[in-house]
Amino acid sequence: MNVESHLLIVDDDKELCSLLSKFLTRHGYRVSTAHNGEEMASILDSARVSLVILDLMLPGEDGLVLCRRVRATSTLPIIMLTAMGDEVDRIIGLEMGADDYLAKVANPRELLARIRAVLRRAGPPEMLGSADQKRILEFAGWRLDVTHRQLYSAKNALVPLRAAEFDLLLAFAERPQRVLSRDQLLDLSRGRSAGVFDRSIDVQISRLRRKIEPDPKEPRLIKTVRSGGYVLAANVVLVSAS
Repeated sequence: MNVESHLLIVDDDKELCSLLSKFLTRHGYRVSTAHNGEEMASILDSARVSLVILDLMLPGEDGLVLCRRVRATSTLPIIMLTAMGDEVDRIIGLEMGADDYLAKVANPRELLARIRAVLRRAGPPEMLGSADQKRILEFAGWRLDVTHRQLYSAKNALVPLRAAEFDLLLAFAERPQRVLSRDQLLDLSRGRSAGVFDRSIDVQISRLRRKIEPDPKEPRLIKTVRSGGYVLAANVVLVSAS
């Protein structure tokens, strides 16, 4: 997948941009760099970018503002970087729409692993395995098209999902009426790229509820099980795509 993947690094630390660019280029990626929001917007307008590596602390508009702006019109995968490892910062970044979050002190190989995981989740339909071909899962009026990685409402309206959201919903839909712990959901939806105490599943659950629940504050589909995790409280039917 990385042969055609174009990464955009957005960070005002030019030395770090250079080091990461060389490292990722050696691993087969095409890499562009930007040092502020204006340069980032220019590259996104002129090139087809596969994933953005976005620094939280930028001069002018910070990474959270830029992340929110991209997310308002696109499902482009975003990994946020920060010099701080604060749990609150990570949760805020995920709430703004980032697909993953990593401290700058991390080993570049961990960043590479995160990039590969996010790109794998966001991969085009033609790269899916044969087990996913011609599969549609229906539950409570919703239709999850596994082949094309799309979700449709009962009124046949396309509901946009980010890669991580789709993978999480698929994990539930393939295991209906079954309590899944946070650790299980991390393994199923993110391939265990997250840390041991990662709470981003809670953020993703909140996002999904806002998209599929009539009342996200009183969820009827994705229910919380105290001291257990979460469960998709709906029957799921497997339908062959026509």
